[in-house]
Amino acid sequence: MPKTEMSRFPIHDDLTAPEGSLPILKGASSAAGQLPNLLGVLAGAPAALRAYTRFRAELRHGDLPKHSAERIGLAVAAHYGSKPGLQLHTRTGRQAGVGIDEVARAQRWDSADPREAALLRYVRPLLTDGKFPQHLHEEAREAGWSDEQLLEAIAVLSMESFTAMVNVAGDVPVDGSVEETRVLRAA
Repeated sequence: MPKTEMSRFPIHDDLTAPEGSLPILKGASSAAGQLPNLLGVLAGAPAALRAYTRFRAELRHGDLPKHSAERIGLAVAAHYGSKPGLQLHTRTGRQAGVGIDEVARAQRWDSADPREAALLRYVRPLLTDGKFPQHLHEEAREAGWSDEQLLEAIAVLSMESFTAMVNVAGDVPVDGSVEETRVLRAA
């Protein structure tokens, strides 16, 4: 029998979540059809859930191309070893036009596209080194990235880092994995 994946944090739904999380959970459930496990976990802290959903919503309206944000999400998920993040960003990256070879490259903070590679080189040391060499800023600007886009890339890096940290700290299962186990047990 397959092992049922368990999160270290409760994965809430609209029946178990604190009152302050209910409006967001109800909206997310109706929009997506199924509540992502990450949102179910964050529902245990209404302020964290509100902050996360507002941050993500605002970044969707930014100037950074979706495929660039997805590459950053892939790199961060790989850095932290976040299985839910890798699955999500592989799927959403492909939907945004990131080829399968580029999905693999992004997980290594790289791209065949020189402009995208410059962006990944720009954000990587902010996460991995805690230092930031000036030449990376100049290189990214020369590759055509605006200050607005670079600031949004840093914001995406921080949001995806938070997401990966919650996934890893909570041992949050990949979306749908618990349901797949239930189906297998029922069969």
